[in-house]
Amino acid sequence: MEFLFVYGLFLAKAITIVVAIVVVVGFIVGMAAKQKQTSGNLEFESLSEHFDDIKSQAQHVLLDKDELKKAEKEEKKKQKKKSAKKGEDKKSNMFVLHFNGSMNAQEVEQLREEITAILCVASKDDEVLVNVESGGGVVHGYGLAASQLQRIKDKEIKLTVSVDKVAASGGYMMACVADHVISAPFAIIGSIGVIAQLPNFNKVLKKNDIEFEQHTAGDFKRTLTMFGENTAEGRNKFKAEIEDVHLMFKEFVQQHRPQLDIDKVATGEYWYGQRAKELNLVDELKTSDDFLMEANSRFKLFNIKYAVKKTLAQKLGFSAYQAVEQTFMRLVDAGNKLYR
Repeated sequence: MEFLFVYGLFLAKAITIVVAIVVVVGFIVGMAAKQKQTSGNLEFESLSEHFDDIKSQAQHVLLDKDELKKAEKEEKKKQKKKSAKKGEDKKSNMFVLHFNGSMNAQEVEQLREEITAILCVASKDDEVLVNVESGGGVVHGYGLAASQLQRIKDKEIKLTVSVDKVAASGGYMMACVADHVISAPFAIIGSIGVIAQLPNFNKVLKKNDIEFEQHTAGDFKRTLTMFGENTAEGRNKFKAEIEDVHLMFKEFVQQHRPQLDIDKVATGEYWYGQRAKELNLVDELKTSDDFLMEANSRFKLFNIKYAVKKTLAQKLGFSAYQAVEQTFMRLVDAGNKLYR
């Protein structure tokens, strides 16, 4: 009897804990479902002040007291001269944007808001730098992204695109719009081509006696299918559509960079920055960091970012992803130590 009593008490505690966990999870899920997607906010950061802070911190660490006093006096003199010439030599603005593109180019929404904000305040003396990092993706997404950059040029504002790592396919479609394209020496540039691939499970279905039906109205409503039997006519139509997209891609690049030998570079190949410059895919070999440091003496630099507040569900999902990633990396590290 005593055993049954202890077991019943244990079972009651276990059930209570499980119910409590379910209630808490249910509450969190309910709150996440009710939470509406909030509009984002524009964040402005002065990169000029950021560079000044870095310089000041370095001087305090590296210089002795006498050298530091001398540097501070020189800086004060410069500030006085700037104040005296404030009305005469007013610096123009350079707005800095970052586009780290995914396959479906979902970052275009943020880019749209950032460019709209710039166009509301920028003058023709101002400039825009967009750091593009993308290996490409869907045609319509990157076509819209390139059109957003074209809005800057339409307002007669100089546009520079920098590529530190990769601007291939759709990424290069964006980059070629710029008045000036700079690239790191080993950044991946080009890939002016189109790819489309689709698995077909028709033979697997037939092997397992599974029938698949698909009805369409229009000869080419569906050219290729994943589960039905593809025809030569459908394949040829699909290939023709890809060729047409490639032709439009080539025409777009040629329009914005007429100095290119388009037939030579529009093969789907990619090149590293040094070779890309030889082919006129880029204008200058330079990292975005060097470009900004040089521009700091001529412009007031502002980094602009459109940030959307994450919902509770997104925060929980991101936290879970980080936890899984950290656990995986710990296991990898443990395995590496084991075999050393």
